[in-house]
Amino acid sequence: MTKRYEELTIADDFMFGKVMEDKELCREVLECLLEKPVGRLEDVQTQREFRYTSEGKPIRLDVYTRDRKRIYDAEMQNLNHQSLESLELPRRSRFYQSSMDMDHLNKGNSYRELPEGRVLFICTFDPFGLGYAKYSFQNLCTEDKKLYLEDGTEKIFYNCVSDAEDIPENLRELYEYIKTSKVGGNLTRRIAQAVERARRNEVWRSEYMKELLHDEDVREEGRAEGRAEGRAEGRAEGRAEGEVKGTIRICKDFGLSFEETVTRVREMFQLPDNEVQRDMKLYW
Repeated sequence: MTKRYEELTIADDFMFGKVMEDKELCREVLECLLEKPVGRLEDVQTQREFRYTSEGKPIRLDVYTRDRKRIYDAEMQNLNHQSLESLELPRRSRFYQSSMDMDHLNKGNSYRELPEGRVLFICTFDPFGLGYAKYSFQNLCTEDKKLYLEDGTEKIFYNCVSDAEDIPENLRELYEYIKTSKVGGNLTRRIAQAVERARRNEVWRSEYMKELLHDEDVREEGRAEGRAEGRAEGRAEGRAEGEVKGTIRICKDFGLSFEETVTRVREMFQLPDNEVQRDMKLYW
């Protein structure tokens, strides 16, 4: 079930993005993940959307940033009742990297000007099922495994549920915090403080609620509750009425305002204003 705003943790992509808007904290998290220094970040963009043609598939990156040498995409990845296969992480990482490259090479520029790229998937599950703490991929020659393409890209998938013994202590603490919200060292303490500040941010709360208005998972929760009530009543009109009632309940439970719920019900069920107002009086 979709979470209320106050229930969000760093493992939720919305909260992850808001916390990582802090440039210094973002840099420290990247250093922890990459186990090497990261330069001063020039910009941190969250939920950055790319669409290069009107027919092309759009993508939205959780955290998109760069220093003087590299561009970074950091993704917080949960299964959320999906199958691992449906996530298509390897091909998604390819698509994300190509979109980042397109964003950084203008017409007439030399390919040498293309910065190095790092695509990082922070997974709350084992993405390849082998138990490694992380899986790092670079392009190399099939005929000679010592020959790397050196195209400047690397894709790394982090396994937060790994119990491998060779995980650096600060990375182990980060994994534990992502899994359980248990604070360890200085980095996780600062992340926890940022999460608490974010939970008190009413602007971000409103932004999250607006996103829920267009979230298909939340739509389906309302429909499912309504279908269940309709089946209990044994009437087709009961099912339809139940879907409206279920949607209103879900919106209210998530803290949406009366006006936001009216908008949601009107859009979902294509009802005239008088019927929406009637249903709101009955079920709000």
